[in-house]
Amino acid sequence: MTLRKFKRLLPLFAASLLTCLAVSAQPPAKADPGVVLEGVLAGEFALQAGRLSEAAERYLVAATATGDVAVAERATQVALLANRAELAAAALERWLALDPQSQGALAARATLALRQGQADQAFEALRGLYRHPGDDGWRRAMQALVAAGAADTAHGVMTRLLEADALPDELQAWLSFGGLAQQLGHRELSLRVVERVVARFPDEPRAWLLKAGQLRQAGDDEGARAAIGRILQHAGEDTALRLAAAGEFDRLGDPRAAAEALARGPQDDQLYAARAAYLARAGDKEGLAALYAEIQAAGTERPDPLRRLLLGQLAEHLERRDEALRWYRSVPAGPARGQARLRIALVLESAGDIDGAVRQLRELQVSEDEDGELVRDSYLLEAELHTRRGEYHEALAVYGRGLAIFEDDPRLLYGRALTHERLDDIAAAEADLRAILEFDPDNTETLNALGYTLADRTDRHEEALGYIERAYAADPDNPAIIDSLGWVLYRLGRVEEALRHLRRAFEMMQDAEIAAHLGEVLWVTGEHEAARAIWEQGRALDPDNRALRETLERFLP
Repeated sequence: MTLRKFKRLLPLFAASLLTCLAVSAQPPAKADPGVVLEGVLAGEFALQAGRLSEAAERYLVAATATGDVAVAERATQVALLANRAELAAAALERWLALDPQSQGALAARATLALRQGQADQAFEALRGLYRHPGDDGWRRAMQALVAAGAADTAHGVMTRLLEADALPDELQAWLSFGGLAQQLGHRELSLRVVERVVARFPDEPRAWLLKAGQLRQAGDDEGARAAIGRILQHAGEDTALRLAAAGEFDRLGDPRAAAEALARGPQDDQLYAARAAYLARAGDKEGLAALYAEIQAAGTERPDPLRRLLLGQLAEHLERRDEALRWYRSVPAGPARGQARLRIALVLESAGDIDGAVRQLRELQVSEDEDGELVRDSYLLEAELHTRRGEYHEALAVYGRGLAIFEDDPRLLYGRALTHERLDDIAAAEADLRAILEFDPDNTETLNALGYTLADRTDRHEEALGYIERAYAADPDNPAIIDSLGWVLYRLGRVEEALRHLRRAFEMMQDAEIAAHLGEVLWVTGEHEAARAIWEQGRALDPDNRALRETLERFLP
């Protein structure tokens, strides 16, 4: 471990020690403070280093040597994190001996029972949590169900809880329960929960929000629209509910209806911004122009900074560059001012004034008035401007200047890694991606990028598969990761598996690079016409996509 990394971990150790070494009111007579301290320190070092099993073992030693509830609780949590059932059971027994009424211990018991497939024990523990007054009990029950990661056992236990009418008469508890049933893919259970929620809380728009989502997932678009209507009927001036209803319209593929739903009733800057986003997604220039006029008419003599920023964005989207620059330049000092300064650079670039755009960004980079994140973003944007023009070496220089100030910044490292890859410097790209993983080993975007790079640009395909599988385990519904998984499986010769994943990725996200990959696998399996059709779709999406161009040059020279 480097000295720099050790210094970064010190605050974590200090926080843990303050929690775990608090003296109990009645410590056991044979408590050994030295053993406790050694166990906690060793456990924390192991935990921060990613050695979960060792951390669980060390913490259990500490827990058995003290009467401190906090140490027993920590030992149980670490053992569950390490998925060491025998250690978790021993730590939990110690925790319950010290604090038999602990809701946290009851939740841990439920989690452990679910993981071990002990449905009866899990049911009793969860029912006990749901009986606790207030919302802490059911929240802990939900956390236990989520943390268990045992979908089949959870399904059976959740069904029993529903049949036993164990849930409290509290809407949020029911909504969370139904949402988890949907998330776990238990459609029948989800249907039963939603019907029970709507029957029990018929005038609650949040109940109808759950119903709308269920109907949408079932393919009943008309029923979903009717449910959204019920939400809007009861939402009143509740901005959060109106935004949620609009989100359901958007998920139905109707962003224009989402904007129209938000246009009813009182308006504020949050609603204006959401309407603008939906109209832009719908490509409704006429609607955007009407919204631009509406906001100005609503009172722009002295509009606040966020509204000035929004008006600038609307003018920019409407290609009224002079108006956009005027709005952005009028934003006063504050958080919105920095974003406006970044947007000015983009407007100048769109007008062809690249030098002006770069000059604007470099003024930001030497500013002492803006926060660090914004200054960092100015380097990212300048590098992106060069990248869009194919000026990759210039982009590398910008990343280098940024990293000289923001050492080890993950976004700057990630951008530089992609630029190195564009210049075929795979070793440098790999080094930057690994630097990110050194500090954030579970960063799914970086794991996917490293795996894909190794799969696409080297012969280290087995190693690439390991990184991509880690990303896929963390985010299995991400089409970019699914594409990477399909591509590395193809490179490993597992063509049928690859085809299944690539088809799914392209169904989820119409993307030219995914089309390139899917088309290639179809071609090598002899489905030439299907491959040509997919490639044509990709070309319509992005004719300049590098992966697609290279694929077509190889197969259709």
